[in-house]
Amino acid sequence: MDKPRLWTRDFISIAITNFLVFTTFFYLLVTLPIYTLQELHGAKTEAGLITTVFLIASILTRPFAGKWIEKAGKYVVFISSLIVLFAASALYFIPQSLIGLLFLRFFHGIGFGMATTATGAIVADLIPESRKGEGMGYYGLTLNLAMAIGPFLGLTVIQQTATSLMFSINACCAFFALVAGLFVKLPKKTFMPEREIERKTSMKIGDYLERSAIPVSLVSAFFGLIYSGIISFVSLYAKEQNLVEAASYFFVVYAVVLLISRPFTGKWFDIFGANLIIYPAILCFAVGTFLLSVSNTSLLFLASAALIGVGWGTVFPSFQTIAIQVAPPKKRALATATFLSIYDFGFGIGSFIFGIAAANIDYGSIYFYCSFLIIIGIGVYYLLHGRLSSHSIVKKVKKEVA
Repeated sequence: MDKPRLWTRDFISIAITNFLVFTTFFYLLVTLPIYTLQELHGAKTEAGLITTVFLIASILTRPFAGKWIEKAGKYVVFISSLIVLFAASALYFIPQSLIGLLFLRFFHGIGFGMATTATGAIVADLIPESRKGEGMGYYGLTLNLAMAIGPFLGLTVIQQTATSLMFSINACCAFFALVAGLFVKLPKKTFMPEREIERKTSMKIGDYLERSAIPVSLVSAFFGLIYSGIISFVSLYAKEQNLVEAASYFFVVYAVVLLISRPFTGKWFDIFGANLIIYPAILCFAVGTFLLSVSNTSLLFLASAALIGVGWGTVFPSFQTIAIQVAPPKKRALATATFLSIYDFGFGIGSFIFGIAAANIDYGSIYFYCSFLIIIGIGVYYLLHGRLSSHSIVKKVKKEVA
């Protein structure tokens, strides 16, 4: 019996759209702090705030985006979000002050929150049920590729060209994301009964958060807080250490190692359970961050990227898998939304906190202290989830499915 097609025009289009949306996110994540300091003459604290405002807008938008999807439909919210993203990207030429840039970042974050919610809902409909795991795996790779290409492109452009070209490239990526999105067609679905629609549109906390996923989501937020300092300021740190050329390749090495290691770590997670994978990965993350704090050569700098890629590249998807596993089958989509929203909150707050810290101490010291915070994170993980047996989780899932 032939497998149902996975690589349809619609799936390829939504994958390209997701790739371009996240490429612009990571592209601006590493360039705007530099732009804020050099062009707007802002403080290091304000450079961190640029990311925080964006993610807060995204977090606040997601619950409402889910409601908009139920009322207006996935495609309407999807295309609307891409229009907002393109409009925001086209407006980066205008702000000449930090306040203006912050307002624009908030507006941009609204579009990002809408887009990430809608694309996740649409791709789940486009992938055949019998190939769901395979399809989501390929779809997830678009984020990993964006994580490498976005920062590499951004740092290369800002080091060698004017900021006008930097913003032009960003606007072009947003435009092509919109074009790719227009090629997506959703499969026809049967409409829900009126009673079901009323129940789904009620305003209850359970509509927005899955309680079983909250503990591991809080763990992810703790580590996300730390990781935000690494990804948001590594370009500035590289400049401080006279490693500007190596900075562009930091994210390439990070993503390549992540892509190579993920298939193996994913299988080991299934075979040996979460704890035997997560604890070594956290240690690897800590060692990589420590090496980053003492990097004075390109080799050491890129070695830290490889270790962080293996460590964080294993920890984050493992936490997300746990969030899905512990939730009842019917609430796994909500568990995913809960996980990402809480994680984004930690990431956004971290960017602001490390921006304040950078105003008082150098980036190397920040990364040094971060490596010890990651070690403390082992205890946080143990208390909130690690002490639970992975076997009990599997039994719980099997019982719920039965």
